[in-house]
Amino acid sequence: MCSGRAYVRNVSYCELALSFFPLATIRHKFCANDPEVFVQAAMLAQDYCDAIDLNLGCPQMIAKRGHYGAFLQEEWDLLQRMILLANEKLSVPITCKIRVFPEIDKTVKYAQMLEKAGCQLLTVHGRTKEQKGPLAGVASWEHIQAVRKAVSIPVFANGNIQCLSDVEECIRKTGVHGVMSAEGNLHNPALFEGRNPLVWEMAEEYLEIVQKYPCPLSYVRAHLFKLWHHTLQVYQQLREELAKVKTLEGIADVNRELKLRCQEEIANQKEGEKPKEGLPFFHWICQPYIRPGPKERCKENGISGTEKGVRGKRALEDEEDRSSELLSKNKQKKKLRNPNKSFDPSLKPKYAKCDQCGNPKNVLLPGRTGRVGVTVATCPTVCVCWHLVCGGGQ
Repeated sequence: MCSGRAYVRNVSYCELALSFFPLATIRHKFCANDPEVFVQAAMLAQDYCDAIDLNLGCPQMIAKRGHYGAFLQEEWDLLQRMILLANEKLSVPITCKIRVFPEIDKTVKYAQMLEKAGCQLLTVHGRTKEQKGPLAGVASWEHIQAVRKAVSIPVFANGNIQCLSDVEECIRKTGVHGVMSAEGNLHNPALFEGRNPLVWEMAEEYLEIVQKYPCPLSYVRAHLFKLWHHTLQVYQQLREELAKVKTLEGIADVNRELKLRCQEEIANQKEGEKPKEGLPFFHWICQPYIRPGPKERCKENGISGTEKGVRGKRALEDEEDRSSELLSKNKQKKKLRNPNKSFDPSLKPKYAKCDQCGNPKNVLLPGRTGRVGVTVATCPTVCVCWHLVCGGGQ
């Protein structure tokens, strides 16, 4: 998914996104909250894809702060204007991906509104925007079935898809035209083939694709953390190595080491031995990851669900360093790379805010010496900070 605003204002961002298009015939997904910006971004991409998708399903905090994704689902007038303008200006179809409301009737009316505005294919994730992380729960196929019966455009289902049998059952119960999978497909890329291959074999295949179509190393690392999830619970040292490696060759070395350790474990396996931790397969086989609920997560952390200050983040292995116990995974990785790094908010520099856009001003732009006083964050409007035009952070 790409930010429509960044796509329009940042040339390098746009070029990076377009570099992935030779991979397949695809829909290009945007998040946006302004009709003009959305259409401008879509027009840059329409010659490289088969359809433009407006994301109305992202429930993450970044979407709330940016006012896009599932946090637009109450703004029907805005969404109608975005889709109507896109249909008028673009040469490719417009599709949407949504989350459901708690009420089936409201979800159906929402879908019908999008269809009337010009959406030509609708993907329905059967969870509300509040259902995420440890609170994800089970997606409602009942909502999806109701939408499928109420609209005449193709409908895809999303949610509760962990294996090929789930795909078949979802189609049978909801009558949808197609099925999407997010996390299930990340943990087992062969899900739609009905296979459960060895994790290092999938990694080798993925790394070959990355060699052909380069992308930022952080993307590769994120995919392998998903693919190797169960194995990295066993070989924690490899998790740390993957987090710190700086090159694609280094990642390939980690995969070879993971393969050797798993093969050694397989060779020493006792007859009749069963997978541990309640897994359906041994950890070296691609398989689903079932998110623990709030109670299970509290048990993993050794705390009660009512204890004050409960955080669902993994503590650093060093139990002696209690000060870092509540750091997020991302901050823990930064701490590993730079042990002297502090996350104390009182130590952060304070900046005055721009009266026009609320972003920090009097800040030196990276790589642009001498331009003190320019707002650095992306602005929704072109404003003046200390007599200098911020230019949307460019």
